[in-house]
Amino acid sequence: MPYIDIPSKDDYVSLWYTTNSTYGNVGAFDPERPTCILLHPTFLDSSWLIRHFDDPRLSQDYNLIAFDQRTSGVSRCRPSPLHDCYVDAADLAMACQALLVPPAHIMAFECISVNTALRFTALWPEQVLSLTLCDVPPPTELQWVFHAYDELLQLWCYAPDLDSFEQAGNEVVTFTTGETDNLDLQDDLIAFWEKYYPPTKRLKIVELVNIMMNRTRLSSEELACITCPVLIIQGESSAVAPLKYAENLQQNLVNAKDGCRLYVVKGAKACLNILPGSASIVNQVFSKFLAQQPRTRSDLVPAKMTVHERSKMALSKLAEFTGDPSIASRDPRSPLSFSCVKPDVSRSQLENLQFYAKDLGKAYCPLGRDGRPMRKYSERKKQAHWFQGDMHGNSYIDTAELKAAHKAYTTAKAQTPELPKAGSLTADKESLVTDEVAQDGRMRRTTFNASSVDKLVVKGTMQKVVTQSSHLPKGFGITKAFLP
Repeated sequence: MPYIDIPSKDDYVSLWYTTNSTYGNVGAFDPERPTCILLHPTFLDSSWLIRHFDDPRLSQDYNLIAFDQRTSGVSRCRPSPLHDCYVDAADLAMACQALLVPPAHIMAFECISVNTALRFTALWPEQVLSLTLCDVPPPTELQWVFHAYDELLQLWCYAPDLDSFEQAGNEVVTFTTGETDNLDLQDDLIAFWEKYYPPTKRLKIVELVNIMMNRTRLSSEELACITCPVLIIQGESSAVAPLKYAENLQQNLVNAKDGCRLYVVKGAKACLNILPGSASIVNQVFSKFLAQQPRTRSDLVPAKMTVHERSKMALSKLAEFTGDPSIASRDPRSPLSFSCVKPDVSRSQLENLQFYAKDLGKAYCPLGRDGRPMRKYSERKKQAHWFQGDMHGNSYIDTAELKAAHKAYTTAKAQTPELPKAGSLTADKESLVTDEVAQDGRMRRTTFNASSVDKLVVKGTMQKVVTQSSHLPKGFGITKAFLP
């Protein structure tokens, strides 16, 4: 498969790309067809765009090309604390200019790709014929999502064994897709992450999470520069990308040609391109949207301006957007020159990368000697969680196993110390919950309630805690924090 290298003095990146042409490269594009650039979802790569590449509504009428972002898939790069969505937009622009990719229709999925596509359209408008955004995220990360990413990163990067990594992967599946009983989806996603994002390659996932957690909102001037036709496709019930943020973006794209359009996929949660039903709806809406646009050719003609000259123009435009004249004087050959990461954020991201780089050679690898996952997630050894049902909602257990689980529960309950009276908890005994129990609760808790870990750790006097718990709904109280 082909790569495109973007070397510079302070950066190196090699982007992998794929096309639907006969020989898998841009040179085999049909000049009679328009070109579409597809940007893959977060935490995945271009191989997860197969439902769009294989759909005849797109593959028979358009030239399709997809890039793996620098920290995704099989693309290679040097870790950098300056990496943000502007850098990804510069990667895409330089790769398209080097490959002579003609102006194209862009379809982007989820957080990083959507933000990259918006910045790419604002700085290189001549490269974009139309813009389609799927699963538009909030301008900055939601608070509960922020805390969930922070904790999932720890579970993911420091998994000591296969069970722990699979548990972290299952949490990420639930968190990103909203699916809890789709075993086939769990198997595919966790197997992919075991291969491309194991703890031995945790710097890639750390850099990805840095981009998501520290991203900034686009200014009104940048959004006003987007004048091409824009279509937004949003899931109705997505928890990480609520519908209201897509509606806000629709209103802010004031100069989109013929007005920004919004299509809501009824009942869809997230990851519109992964599940077959929602992916087919996305292809149908996208193909109808493209049919309304003027038909263009895909002749591979060298641009009138060199990559160096065009990047210099984009840097000048970015300097106007940010109000920082020094950006215009940066090296136009380096994608990192487009970074808008503030110095304090850059130092923080550098510290994160240095911290996670420690003992990287000792990290656990969930792959076998043949470089493949050792098992499917659905094939893992069943634990004593008799209450966890299968994909149809049914659970099965024999009498002996049920009695053993009940005996273990009653034994643990008998060893639990009695609760002290209000006001009797001293400063030296601030918590009856040990570190092991706190860690165990953190490992097994659902990621949709980031504050639940705080309810397992009691701080301050018992009187203070009981006073705080009196405001909780009926059925909640301090007793819940200590019972097994």
